[in-house]
Amino acid sequence: MALSTQAVPALRRTQRRSTGISDASRAMLISTASRIGTILLVIFLLGILPLLSGRDIAATVFRSRYAEGEMTPAALEAIRQELGLDGGPVGAFFAWLGNAAQGDFGVSWTTRQPVLPTMLEAMGNSLMLMLASLVVAVVLAALLVIPTIRRGLAGRSDRTGGGVAAAFTALPEFLLASVLLVVFAVWLGWFPPFGWRGPAYLVLPALSMGLPAGGFLGRLLSDALASTFSERWVATWQVAGFSRTRVVLAAIRRTLPGVTAPMSLILVGITAGAVVIEQVYAIPGIGRETLAAAQSQDLPTLQAGVILLMLLAVALGIGANLVRRLLLGPALRSSSLPAPVPKAPSSRWALLLPAAMLALLVVVIVAGLPRDPFSLDYARLEGPSLALPLGADASGRDVLARISHGALSTIGLGAIVAAICLAIGLVVGLFPNLGSGPIEVTNAAPPILAGLIVAAVMGPSSFGAAVAVTIVSWAPLAAHTAALVAEVKAQPHVKIAPVLGVGPVRLMLRYILPSVIGPVFRHACLRLPGIALALAALGFLGLGPQPPASDWGLILAEGMPYVERAPLVVLVPALSLIALSIFAVSLSSLSIDLRGGKPRVSRRRKPRRSITDPRTGLVPAARTRTADIPVTTP
Repeated sequence: MALSTQAVPALRRTQRRSTGISDASRAMLISTASRIGTILLVIFLLGILPLLSGRDIAATVFRSRYAEGEMTPAALEAIRQELGLDGGPVGAFFAWLGNAAQGDFGVSWTTRQPVLPTMLEAMGNSLMLMLASLVVAVVLAALLVIPTIRRGLAGRSDRTGGGVAAAFTALPEFLLASVLLVVFAVWLGWFPPFGWRGPAYLVLPALSMGLPAGGFLGRLLSDALASTFSERWVATWQVAGFSRTRVVLAAIRRTLPGVTAPMSLILVGITAGAVVIEQVYAIPGIGRETLAAAQSQDLPTLQAGVILLMLLAVALGIGANLVRRLLLGPALRSSSLPAPVPKAPSSRWALLLPAAMLALLVVVIVAGLPRDPFSLDYARLEGPSLALPLGADASGRDVLARISHGALSTIGLGAIVAAICLAIGLVVGLFPNLGSGPIEVTNAAPPILAGLIVAAVMGPSSFGAAVAVTIVSWAPLAAHTAALVAEVKAQPHVKIAPVLGVGPVRLMLRYILPSVIGPVFRHACLRLPGIALALAALGFLGLGPQPPASDWGLILAEGMPYVERAPLVVLVPALSLIALSIFAVSLSSLSIDLRGGKPRVSRRRKPRRSITDPRTGLVPAARTRTADIPVTTP
């Protein structure tokens, strides 16, 4: 008691020093410089992309303009003079940068139309699609967090298994888009199949993008809400007689600041990563336009698209930071945020869901390992039989064998990329001001665009696809880490630690990192199926694993045209990805009791018996054994 009483004045002096205008200004300057520097670096790399890839810009532009024309040296030289490439790619880049600083983004090299009006119109279409997808995602997330809220109000702060949310998260967007298109547009005729001419054209694309995003957001909110309900103030409010509605609203307000940064990156990711959806539904969005510009090496259009996406990411990042500070209010400024109570160990029943998913994956993998995944011994799209349990694909290959042999590349490579992204996210997130620029700008780049750039430099391969997905997949984890670090630093026991002699390294490793690594690890598990799908999408576009590889996503993409004739060709890899997602999420949701250096899951605790006196109905002030009371004689 004496120590804490003496430390209070010192803590207040520390708070006054740390909340001075100079520190706030320095943090703002660092964040601004980080954002500007990252944007300039990305624009410069895009400008010298032809130099890195070794491709002739004039030849690429000639092919995009005159597909049937004869490519002659004179024609190529004329294009170089027209595009201002006489000084090379670097000279052309700095000439473009000078014009862009004055608001002139140039003319498209392929269509010869002004770049900025076209890309602004595409950005407006993508923002409209983003808002519609956000509505779907929020509704689904609200439904998924209801069990967590009910548990919290009942005094249970343990996390749910997350199987339903994981199933939505693992739905491949291009598969979901194709199924919705076939069912609701072709069979039922309720919605138009493609185009962009009214609100009805928004429904199917919004469902295709909003359902996976809603599953991810719902799981993220459920995990954060479970941690909030473990804080002691919740029980205090309930004992004080606050209504259930008020307690829930207060818990949601306490939870939202920790997930605002990932939520803002989800919005940017929806806009930037909608390339596949925009392709399926023929939507003239910015993702589709940017991808087309990258494929044709139309640098002015590519640079304008990337700049607009980066500006959107920076604006949403700044907005998320302001919302977080507004929600936390005085608690953040006074360093009085409550700390969650450590979780009780999960019951043995919680192991049932991950064990079932693991057993299902093991059975499928073991059953197909002795079979040949490359032999063409069967008829095209042959149905299931005893000799062919899951049927054959469009090339006459055994689907079970391909699923089994593709598990190593799909699960192994996805897990490696997720682990690397987790490590990068934790390291960058521990320095939130310095990493704000790379976090926001990196998240604005679609994985497909990163794959095109990496493939142009390294060539298409599995390693190149893994590098491309890693480049853009660590940012949400870093943003989540940064938000949690800011909250942990505002907790009283962490704020007072330096006053008591705790050094910065020990403070980071002993107090801050253990508090954030659990939620960020579960966040990384949620991203595992998305990483696997991103690797598969790059393989489908020719930028990753190449046929006849048996990667799950490649199998899924190859079977898409035949989904009506042979549903198992699509359902089996999709269900495998869903099972992988449910296993990872449900396993990460367990609370493990580490005692004696040996991890084990404890049994569910039995309720304690009442200790009230049956005669008086009162609780004794102290329970002591009679033998422990000293006997005195007069």
